[in-house]
Amino acid sequence: MHVLERAFERMGARVAFAELDRRNRFSGRVVAGDLALDVREDRRGEYFLISRDPFSQTELVVLDVQPRDRHLLLLSRGTEGKHRYLLGHDERHWFVAGIPENTAVSRVRDAKQALKPDLVQKSELGIRMKDRDRRSNNARVRQGEWFFVPSPQVRLEKLLVFRNEPISRGMGGKPHMCEELYRFGGETVYVSPGAQNGLTEDQYQRLSDSERSRWQWRVMRRNPRVYVRGRVRHPDHKTVTLDGWHEVLSNTENLSHAMRNIAFLD
Repeated sequence: MHVLERAFERMGARVAFAELDRRNRFSGRVVAGDLALDVREDRRGEYFLISRDPFSQTELVVLDVQPRDRHLLLLSRGTEGKHRYLLGHDERHWFVAGIPENTAVSRVRDAKQALKPDLVQKSELGIRMKDRDRRSNNARVRQGEWFFVPSPQVRLEKLLVFRNEPISRGMGGKPHMCEELYRFGGETVYVSPGAQNGLTEDQYQRLSDSERSRWQWRVMRRNPRVYVRGRVRHPDHKTVTLDGWHEVLSNTENLSHAMRNIAFLD
């Protein structure tokens, strides 16, 4: 724990440790069977909480710390295999992001690259390495977990352009509000607090009347193709203004073991 504390101090963050209580939904975001990582807040501000099962055999190793960038790369090694997490500060808040297991990264810089979808990585091939970590460069704009890639050739139906529409990954977080949005494709799902990533039509119809009446449901599209233009707002991030249509892409965290259940909902 002292080694971990020193690493977090180098990053400029506080860290606390707790016992993982599976009966308490506030015990942390479970990223492995016996481990949870989360960001909490007290009177002194935000801090990281690492919760572990008292009989956990999982080892935690800090692979890389970048104090100036305020990021570190954490490895968990246990019975469920090896998993990597990027922890750091983005604009106004600390965050935890799972890294896809098919990218065995050992540096913060490489972890950031691994979180970029293929289209973003291809669009940045002509960008200098030092500019690829910026929130905005000539290839794309980033706001939190979302990337916006210019798509000047997109053809759309003007009557199907919506104003002030949200984009989100599940219903657990705050949505990003888009001034203009166009969508097509994807899968129709029914979303509620009890089914945050959505149920298909068949799954929804198989629910009993009491199960359906327990929640308020919204009909949404899961994993559609989405394009946005104009201002994109979020309380935790600086507003970005997109000149022209941009395709919306989520980071690759959903491909990691820790976040395999999250989905792009619109």
